[in-house]
Amino acid sequence: MDEYCSPTQRLANLDAIRGVGVLGIFFLNIYFMGNSFFGYAPHEIQPTADIAILIFSNFFLEGRFFSLFAMLFGVGMLIQYQRQQMSIDTANNSQPKKNVIKMRLYWLIVFGVIHAIFIFPGDILLPYGVGGLLAFRYINLNADELLQKAKWFIFLSLIPIALISLIPDEQVYTRSSALFIEQLPIWIGTYGQQLKMHLTMFGYMLLVIPLTLMWFVAGLMLLGMALYKRKVFINGLDNKTLWQCVFWTLLLSSLDSVLSISGNPMLEAISDLLVWLSAVAMALIYIHFICKFCQNSASKLTLLQNVGRLAFSLYILQSIVGILLLRYIAPEWLYTLDRIGYMSIAIIYSVLQLALASLYLRKFNQGPLEKLWRGLVSRTS
Repeated sequence: MDEYCSPTQRLANLDAIRGVGVLGIFFLNIYFMGNSFFGYAPHEIQPTADIAILIFSNFFLEGRFFSLFAMLFGVGMLIQYQRQQMSIDTANNSQPKKNVIKMRLYWLIVFGVIHAIFIFPGDILLPYGVGGLLAFRYINLNADELLQKAKWFIFLSLIPIALISLIPDEQVYTRSSALFIEQLPIWIGTYGQQLKMHLTMFGYMLLVIPLTLMWFVAGLMLLGMALYKRKVFINGLDNKTLWQCVFWTLLLSSLDSVLSISGNPMLEAISDLLVWLSAVAMALIYIHFICKFCQNSASKLTLLQNVGRLAFSLYILQSIVGILLLRYIAPEWLYTLDRIGYMSIAIIYSVLQLALASLYLRKFNQGPLEKLWRGLVSRTS
């Protein structure tokens, strides 16, 4: 049986979860803000600290916040749809207007295209927009039906992901490899050179999204809707589901860690597939504990809630800051930084984002990009 939350009430839990998501995603994206195609270049013999951080990431970071955001996006769509239905019922109109939500998704796709081409090709907005259009088709299903659809969509997405992951890759990308030396001047060269690489990666995204990400993202959004209808975003998970998530996270993340440091390209490819599954389980654990700590109170986890309210603006700002730092201000860091260096940058910038969000919201009610997005939707709906 579905248990709807009130769509008119702002859920502090959602803002706090969104805050964790936007801070957490930078810990992964930072590796790709130098070389956006290959990301971090490991040493041929990895330092102990690199291995430790890699294992830590496999358990707590890798893919977790992408999944978290996708679920939250589904929740946001459902809440807005419920609000529309309430306003239409009040006006005695039997046909809900869906064009506002679809227009939000269309504009998100536009933002994603601009972001991917001109700023950072590791964009998530475009797949969220496309996946959202697919998920929206099933928004009226009950929680059980949404869960079934979510499972099928996620399963279907993993088939091509597995096939792509298992394609042999004979290119060696390490700190001392010819490929690393060949790639680096392009990413720290002129903006025109970088733009060509962005366009190449964008073309690749256009091929991959319909086969994989669209279905995976839509599945996560449907999962988020189902959990919202069951009040998980207020009460957290039940004990049985929580322990199931803990079990699968530990099992899959352990396998992922063993395979990812094996040095065998085929085993490392399999580990990439396991990340997608363990990420969903760990994201659910994050949701549970944030809900328990926040208790839907505006006075708890306030700093995270502030970041969550500015998630769109801060996400784009992360890309701008990361690109400027690693390609223009300190490009030599791409030669010298180990994982602990990237982790340090992410921690420092996370603290700055917490402070920036708090200061900004003292004078303004919403972020600049949030305001722009809402205005564009309002004018075109």
